[in-house]
Amino acid sequence: MRKKIVAGNWKMNLNRAESIQLVTEISKKIKEIDFGKNRVVVAPVSVNLTSVVENKANDSRIEYASQNMHFADSGAYTGEISANMLKDINVGITLLGHSERREYFNEDDALLKQKVDQAMANEMEVIFCFGEKLEDRQADNHFSVVASQITNALFHLDSNNWKNIVLAYEPVWAIGTGMTASPEQAQEMHAFIRNLVKENYNNDLAQNVSILYGGSVKPTNAKEIFGKEDVDGGLIGGAALKAEMFAGIIEAMQ
Repeated sequence: MRKKIVAGNWKMNLNRAESIQLVTEISKKIKEIDFGKNRVVVAPVSVNLTSVVENKANDSRIEYASQNMHFADSGAYTGEISANMLKDINVGITLLGHSERREYFNEDDALLKQKVDQAMANEMEVIFCFGEKLEDRQADNHFSVVASQITNALFHLDSNNWKNIVLAYEPVWAIGTGMTASPEQAQEMHAFIRNLVKENYNNDLAQNVSILYGGSVKPTNAKEIFGKEDVDGGLIGGAALKAEMFAGIIEAMQ
């Protein structure tokens, strides 16, 4: 049975001390929350990953992810970070394909396919992000955009690689805008995604892959969104920077 996951993307926020303080506060607030076999992941800025991972006040159930990763083992790629570097500091998860990486850094499906392959070669887990812009939805192209992004970057993988894939649907129009897809809209897209995986692999694989929703999730709407059949948690942005809000979202995952 697939697990629910709440993952916090801290983006380019918080210095070292602030990062340690936030994860310490989160740990305190979730201490009494029993989320069973479900998972909590946070993705700090890369320069702070080591400090946060080694913070002895952390709740041991919290897992850590990088916000990005390069497609090469090493080389003349100024400013980049490799899978080996991440694994060396006990980080085995990376976000790939976030809408901001696509929009501001021109990451396309071909590049993301390379990054996914590198992650699989290094047995890294990938939280793979994708989603449509407002104009895509208004033009009724949202299903085809999502299908294209997933197909081009992921559907070349062997089925056994999918144990290391988490999907994260993020309607770009609902990120940082205060707009949120309705629970029904989220369920509709998540069901479409799961069926797409089924058509390209098999039903068992499709039923076991976790699909997260990433679009202005808050404690006030998390329970209803997470309660939908095909929504397996959330990729959280702004609310992940506030310990009380993030803990409330985690509690909604039960």
